[in-house]
Amino acid sequence: MFDFRLRVFYTVAKRLSFTKAAEELFISQPAVTKHIHELEQQLGVKVFERIGNRIKLTVAGQLMLRHAETIFTTYRNLEYDINQLKNAQGGLLSIGASTTIAQYFIPPLLAKFHQRFPEVNISLINGNTEQIEQALLEKNIQLGIIEGKSKNPLLKYVELAKDEIVMVGNAQHTYGQHDKITAADLKQIPLLMREHGSGTLEVIMDALTQLKLKPSDLNIAMYMGSTESIKSYLAHSNCVAFLPLQAIKRELDGGDFKLLTVKNFNLVRKFHFIYLQGQQDKLAQHFIRFAKQHVPA
Repeated sequence: MFDFRLRVFYTVAKRLSFTKAAEELFISQPAVTKHIHELEQQLGVKVFERIGNRIKLTVAGQLMLRHAETIFTTYRNLEYDINQLKNAQGGLLSIGASTTIAQYFIPPLLAKFHQRFPEVNISLINGNTEQIEQALLEKNIQLGIIEGKSKNPLLKYVELAKDEIVMVGNAQHTYGQHDKITAADLKQIPLLMREHGSGTLEVIMDALTQLKLKPSDLNIAMYMGSTESIKSYLAHSNCVAFLPLQAIKRELDGGDFKLLTVKNFNLVRKFHFIYLQGQQDKLAQHFIRFAKQHVPA
């Protein structure tokens, strides 16, 4: 069946591995090889070039991948439209969310959506903002949700919600003058920051420029790969960190962390949906409409 061969080709092309494609498609590796061989015979050209134990797309393979991506988007939209005629919902929606959103913001929204539309299968991956944008550009996901001020001209940005970034420290320590932090204090107090490429780091550094502070002015003790790792470190140190307010509600309520006032610093960032310019995946657009109606204030 040509459609399944196209699916096999697409999976191999995205993974560049016959073994990984076989695992993902729940078929044997010889079956994958057979489907690719038959496809190449049907097309009359090679779509993969074998180099030792690795494979790469030929020029024909690259052309076919671009068309396959368009075809599968059309298939998804066809399925959506047919379901609309039947007053039903279904299909697969692949979402990527930056780490803070994936951990603290989007799960309750996904639960509501699943309760309302149980026939829709959703997969969620997480990474920093750069990684989510790249996954979208490579068409590994249909929809992204990110924080930060990134503006890639190939992507469409739609505001979803706002979130406040605050400075917190270990409740057992005193910082600055009665926990009131100045720009001068920020040059001395050890500071934990998210990793480079993080949308959280991007908006924080942009806001700190308003205090006339550069990264080189700060006493950055460590860059860390997740909000959870920063929280764990804070619990055992006298460092401070800028963190999303909704990510530390439990620690604030429990008395483990305390809010610190930073003079002339107020940071409210925006969460955005992102998708490819000029491409309207209908199931993704349906989720966007649902989310905007149900997102907490």
